[in-house]
Amino acid sequence: SLHYSIIPIAERSGAKFSYEGKSLTERELMDELSRREFFKWAIAGTCFWSCFTDFLPGINWGDAIDLRAEGGDLKEVMFYKKLDSLRIECGICPKRCQIADLERGYCGNKENRGGKYYSLIYNKVCAAHIDPIEKKPLFHYLPGTTAFSIATAGCNFDCKFCQNWRIAQFRPEQVKHHTLTAQQAVKISQQNSCPTIAYTYSEPTVFYTYMYDIAKTAKKAGIGSVMISNGFMNEKPLRELCKQITAVKVDLKSFNKEFYRNYCSGELRPVLDTLVRLKDIGIWFEIVVLVIPTLNDNPEELRQMCGWIKENLGPDMPIHFSRFYPMYQIKNLPPTPIKTLEMAREIALSYGLHYPYIGNVPGHKGENTYCPFCKKVIIQRVGYTIVKNFIVDGRCKFCHQPIPGIWNPDQLSLKPDNSVTT
Repeated sequence: SLHYSIIPIAERSGAKFSYEGKSLTERELMDELSRREFFKWAIAGTCFWSCFTDFLPGINWGDAIDLRAEGGDLKEVMFYKKLDSLRIECGICPKRCQIADLERGYCGNKENRGGKYYSLIYNKVCAAHIDPIEKKPLFHYLPGTTAFSIATAGCNFDCKFCQNWRIAQFRPEQVKHHTLTAQQAVKISQQNSCPTIAYTYSEPTVFYTYMYDIAKTAKKAGIGSVMISNGFMNEKPLRELCKQITAVKVDLKSFNKEFYRNYCSGELRPVLDTLVRLKDIGIWFEIVVLVIPTLNDNPEELRQMCGWIKENLGPDMPIHFSRFYPMYQIKNLPPTPIKTLEMAREIALSYGLHYPYIGNVPGHKGENTYCPFCKKVIIQRVGYTIVKNFIVDGRCKFCHQPIPGIWNPDQLSLKPDNSVTT
């Protein structure tokens, strides 16, 4: 069945929120929204699951991936080079794994077979849901729409606070899967009026070839694609992928290289390079920072981060400061205090960033989009719900200030071709 995460909400004494002319406490507000959202998404979920079984009859989530198969869905991957003695070097991410025959790289879902590098998870998804685009989160990309969201097993990081560790940190043979071709992904998106396919939950970099092929097919059908990523990807694959996708969300784990090494098994510099390249490419992207108490919430580090973003990416870069909850290997820390998130947002504003947000705190004013010129609320949000939207033709309704983002599908370079689903 469809799965939706329910995150506990901390009560804030005396906090009141305005909703449809009523002054409500946070709990009253969430109860009001929950009733509406339950019916809305329950109906959507039922429709989604019925379409999945209609289009893919006779395939069960428990099917095992046959790692001995030499044909079928095994797919030679993009961006690797052959070395001597049947070894290969993967070129997708900065780890540049050198892999002997019959071995796998760090991500565990690709294998060297006789000097050729094959994906073990091509056409194999381990998670597939219809989500509001705000859940990614993308706040300046087709607000109020949904995305058909898919993932495979594997990741090129090992974050100790991983939210989806049961798929990201597992190998393909350890998770249930479903066969899903690019054409089927497009068809499901069309049947459910999803203007976007999202590659998310685990790390799309490690199923690059699968993601690329779906995005290319979706683009021909007039459907956008968004990559929800850690940003740890090499330049050439990134630039090629951006020719097919329509937006990116990058998790900036910290602005401290030691944090990346100790808590993510990764590196900071390649992620910063990715952000600069996305700016150069001109694709729409947003940044998320999961703020973890005592680990990456130092005010000086946040100031350095915001200063770097302002200088290198510009003042219109949306940045989401999201609340941490104990997860995976970090269960000894409390949820992020809301005051810490508010501090991070204030630092961003003080550095001249126009669109800093607070995430994972439904009902907080930091979820809203404010016009940087007239300061009025131009998108009011509660959780994943758009309550009011005052952006008209990409501008503030009140003062006509241009608001950067993708506000309607006409802004996307898509070429509808219905033949791809036949």
